[in-house]
Amino acid sequence: MIVTILVIVLGVLLLLGLIATAASVRVLREYERGVIFRLGRLLQQKGPGVVLLAPFLDRMVRVSLRTVTQQIPPQEVITRDNVPARVTAVTYFRVVDPNKSVVEVQDVLAATSQIAQTTLRSVLGRAELDTLLAEREHLNENLQKIIDDQTEPWGIKVTAVEIKDVEIPEAMQHAIARQAEAERERRARIINAEGEAQAAAKLGEAADVISRNPVTIQLRYLQTLLGIGSEQNSTIVFPLPMDLIGPFVKAVNDQAADARAPLPPEAGAAPDRTGNRPPSGAVPA
Repeated sequence: MIVTILVIVLGVLLLLGLIATAASVRVLREYERGVIFRLGRLLQQKGPGVVLLAPFLDRMVRVSLRTVTQQIPPQEVITRDNVPARVTAVTYFRVVDPNKSVVEVQDVLAATSQIAQTTLRSVLGRAELDTLLAEREHLNENLQKIIDDQTEPWGIKVTAVEIKDVEIPEAMQHAIARQAEAERERRARIINAEGEAQAAAKLGEAADVISRNPVTIQLRYLQTLLGIGSEQNSTIVFPLPMDLIGPFVKAVNDQAADARAPLPPEAGAAPDRTGNRPPSGAVPA
């Protein structure tokens, strides 16, 4: 009878020992840390590896040090130029001080999400639509800095904030498309004008070179004839220099001018009975 009682007592003690051991031994992974409270008082953090706790006296809170990816819910934003937009973003943060992340804030994820949402609406509300669409990198840096400053007392380090998507009304999308098309047309006209200006400058330089050596223009004529002859054309044009045909054109113009000029009346010609002067070369009767 006594032996049976001793066996039962030993079994109970062994069971209590196993329960106490299970309650006092914790295993933390490499990316985990343990925040220890002994009778409500904060102790030094422990981990990674095996952590021994005082049974029924210590309480441990596991804290992960890995980077957390948290998506910010879509936010309705009105930009500085009064354009409504729906913006979604994502934040990347991690715990750098496990003690502060447990003691200073109740829920790290919820608190960081709320801070990110309010900061996103505040920063993007001060930016114009063009800035929101074209300068996302600059806005991301501003968001990251502001959120990180606010979460630093909680032992949280915000490593990055990225704006994922910006949705704008359909009418505004059409307006932006028309603006982009007009901008492309403007650039095309500027490029064409610059090309014509450069071509004119090069032609002026070529004309200066040719004017100093007339033989070069003859070579240019030969090259033109060679280019025309290489194509299957039924019409061949022979360019002639103006200095060669200029005298002939001047002579033809002079003859035409002499033919159109009126003949002057002869001096001393007496008028006939009708009062008219005889024509030039006529012999009076």
